[in-house]
Amino acid sequence: MDQDGALGEVRASGLRGRGGAAFPAGVKWGFLAGNPDPNKYILCNCEEGDPGAFNDRGIMESDPATVIEGITIAGYACRANRGYIFIRHGHSQPIDRTRAIIEQAYELGLLGQNILGTDFSFDMEVALTGDSYVSGEETALMEAIEGKRSMPRFRPPFPAQVGLFGKPSNINNVKTLAYVPEIIARGGEWFAGIGTSADRGTAILCLTGAITYPGMVEVPLGMTLRQVLFDMAGGVPNGKQMKLLQTGGPLGGVLSASDTNLDLVLDFDVFRNAGAILGSGGIIIADEDTCAVDLTRNLIAFCQYESCGKCFPCRMGMSHLLEILERISNLQGTEEDLTLMRSIGENMQAGSLCGHGQLGFNPVSSALRYFGDEFEAHIREKRHTGYCPEQVFSPRLTRR
Repeated sequence: MDQDGALGEVRASGLRGRGGAAFPAGVKWGFLAGNPDPNKYILCNCEEGDPGAFNDRGIMESDPATVIEGITIAGYACRANRGYIFIRHGHSQPIDRTRAIIEQAYELGLLGQNILGTDFSFDMEVALTGDSYVSGEETALMEAIEGKRSMPRFRPPFPAQVGLFGKPSNINNVKTLAYVPEIIARGGEWFAGIGTSADRGTAILCLTGAITYPGMVEVPLGMTLRQVLFDMAGGVPNGKQMKLLQTGGPLGGVLSASDTNLDLVLDFDVFRNAGAILGSGGIIIADEDTCAVDLTRNLIAFCQYESCGKCFPCRMGMSHLLEILERISNLQGTEEDLTLMRSIGENMQAGSLCGHGQLGFNPVSSALRYFGDEFEAHIREKRHTGYCPEQVFSPRLTRR
């Protein structure tokens, strides 16, 4: 199969990026393939800083060879000559196993010069992150590889024009690249036959929190949340009722476990319309004892801590949101606080460079949408709901 054929199969598959933005992978690859620069890079994002998400790490621990093959195919299709796998520095097992497989690939002639006797040459290495959540953003990731502080860049220019070390680059998530070898082996039409008409393939989900069988599952897109959480994961243990779901990482949504939401199908656009995001695939389940206000405060505490500080609307907006949520949690909030939070959220969305600020109000807006009565109870009735500590101090949300 020639390079254009490989790119055509990925386009035909309908594969959308699994890192959160859900941009069509074939279109993204096409931007890089069309750049005539002789030096181009493929970057694999395995930073994975979302609390409650461990699917990228799980893949790199169990089957790094598939991801390495996917990166190499991407390099072939895009006419690139070097790949980087960006892994969080504390994930020692994925780092060690990935480096070992890369070394074996060189020994077998699957990486390096003139791969398998062809004129295609491709090198690959592992690059390590620091401990910054924002380094998972694609331009901040490139800054980190270059040895700079992980902060997002202005766009345009986009990475396909000016990326890593000033060269055209393409960034994909681990899960996105892990699908590629099977797409090439079986054909794009095979992959497009799985899932829905809008979202093809499968979703790799991480289920944590108040759930009987936590862990990582792979299911076809189009399956409902109810099927995943109850039929596969056994529902909430100890006879408790499921109250809410936090999806898509700390920048995602807080959904009530209503019949309507449990019947949502796994689909990027369906989740977005419901006020949430499917994102990285992390789903945190909470039972009836959880206070939605306190959970929202905890999410914003994490986002505030992890803001890189480059954009004023994000840096100050997160801090002000946290102050307001602490007041509400401590029964000192007012009705004006709700209006103020919405105004802050609008400014963050309009004035931030990257998704951290643009999506940072999502937890609050979705919690207000589905649990407005609990906010009202804290503000008007001055009473706590569920488990809600009386004195709030904003601890950092624990990573995995």
